[in-house]
Amino acid sequence: MLIDRSQTTQSYIEDCKTCCNPIQITVHIENQEITSFQAENIEQ
Repeated sequence: MLIDRSQTTQSYIEDCKTCCNPIQITVHIENQEITSFQAENIEQ
C-alpha cells in the first residue's frame, strides 16, 4: 500500500489484495511522518 505523505489526513477505501474485501484506511501525517494509521473491515 502506498501512502501519499504530502497530505496531512487521508481516508479512503481500498480492496484487500488477498481477499478483495473493502478496507477503510485512515492515515494522519505530521512533518511527513505517519502519526496514526487505522485499517477497518467494512461490513457488507
